[in-house]
Amino acid sequence: MTKNKDYSGFKAYQNKKNCSDKKISERNLDMDTREDILEGRNPVLEALKSGRSINKILIAKGEREGSIIQIIALAKENGVVVQEVERQKLNSLSQTKAHQGVIALVSAKAYVEVDDILEAASSKNEPAFIIILDEINDPHNFGSLLRTADAVGVHGVIIPKRRAVGLTPVVSKASAGAVEYVAVARVSNISQTIEYLKKKNIWVVGTDNTGEEEIFYDKDLTGPIALVIGSEGQGIGRLIKESCDFLVKIPMKGKISSLNASVAGAVVMYEILRQRSKKNT
Repeated sequence: MTKNKDYSGFKAYQNKKNCSDKKISERNLDMDTREDILEGRNPVLEALKSGRSINKILIAKGEREGSIIQIIALAKENGVVVQEVERQKLNSLSQTKAHQGVIALVSAKAYVEVDDILEAASSKNEPAFIIILDEINDPHNFGSLLRTADAVGVHGVIIPKRRAVGLTPVVSKASAGAVEYVAVARVSNISQTIEYLKKKNIWVVGTDNTGEEEIFYDKDLTGPIALVIGSEGQGIGRLIKESCDFLVKIPMKGKISSLNASVAGAVVMYEILRQRSKKNT
């Protein structure tokens, strides 16, 4: 008996179904269209710099120093309304409880398709550098991973639709605005996504410290790579682990047996960048 596979999120499959002319909003039916908020100076500033659609910026009365001045100037330049409000108003809207005196009302961040990520790598004539997050539930870890992904030149991040945190205000704050620059795709089935990437000649590498895997810096990571990072408590799921081309581990010399997801991800991401930079010199 053949199971019906869900390839939603893949342009290549949609083209076969004569859906290539659909708008992004039609393709990505799960995309959140509600008004969202960005909190904190860096996230709001980066949203202005990136040209994201901003409906209004709320600033606490009396906040006219530092980067707030730059935010007000950029908002004026971009035709964005800035409104002074009581700090109590910002406190009531805040989900992070660390708004730093500024909140922007924005349209929800759109997710991209997996093929958009592949096209981004191709357009730069670079081997694909993709991050796959397996059930990352901590928004601070997700935001930190996005910040590192932007720093090392990742072409895109893939997350599951279920049992994982999405692009929330807390994630945006934790990313320090990197969410504006890193493409994120949300897919129904990570295992099927991995198989799709393999067919595109991308090596899928999992991080795992439970077995006798090779140390990450002993492997050649210069080719097209999709790096899988597991959840904080459980690591990579069994089926996804079995789908990886190979697994790598981070050596641990102390008493603690693991690093949190954002730190482990950053360590391996920078090794990929190091190897690629060395190869290109």
